[in-house]
Amino acid sequence: MLVEVSIGTSAIMGIPKFFRWMSERYPSISQLIADNRIPEFDCLYLDMNSIIHNCTHNDNDSPSFRMTEDKMIIAIFNYIEHLFSKIKPQKLFFMAVDGVAPRAKMNQQRSRRFRTALDAEKAREKAIKDGVEMPKEPPFDSNCITPGTEFMAKLSKHLRYFVNKKVSEDIDWQGIEIVLSGHDVPGEGEHKINEYIRQAKAQANYDPNMRHCLYGLDADLIMLGLLSHDPHFSLLREESIRTFI
Repeated sequence: MLVEVSIGTSAIMGIPKFFRWMSERYPSISQLIADNRIPEFDCLYLDMNSIIHNCTHNDNDSPSFRMTEDKMIIAIFNYIEHLFSKIKPQKLFFMAVDGVAPRAKMNQQRSRRFRTALDAEKAREKAIKDGVEMPKEPPFDSNCITPGTEFMAKLSKHLRYFVNKKVSEDIDWQGIEIVLSGHDVPGEGEHKINEYIRQAKAQANYDPNMRHCLYGLDADLIMLGLLSHDPHFSLLREESIRTFI
């Protein structure tokens, strides 16, 4: 079962138009659910880069949009807490930030980031030409959401502080296993999550009725969830409040 809960709106990445294709081809797999009808889950996994991108720059990437790094980090904290309070995992809370990707993926990311920087520069030049008043502060470069950058090192430090603070002060965060896999751990977030689940399933004491919930915006998470072959695996994502059965 794949559960989908609305928190906002965002573009699909990973496999272009795959989610839309599934929704249109198999409309009966989707139904609306309310907040008070979200099933109980044992494990919640967050593909953190989806959250980081949403909380650091707006959807239209306006050249005049500015946001301080401190506000970005606070927004990330609030979003993590929001997702946690929605799902309320009973046994495990796993947060995975993208680490160094395989070489082929790095080549793809490099070309995409060059294009992102070029588009941002063209948008800035057009805004200046159109007479738009530009802020004095430099714009946030989304390309810094990359393993090894100063921004990611700062974010990892703050995430560790946030987790320690929540575990010590919030009773809902106590009594469950908390895992934070940072940008210094190789592998993309969704694959680190999938590897963790595979290793857990290999243990003799693994409960086959474990209820998993995976958050992320990439459409390939649908494939990874199905490949787990667990009967109770759900996908949490922004779009609309829907349940996949």
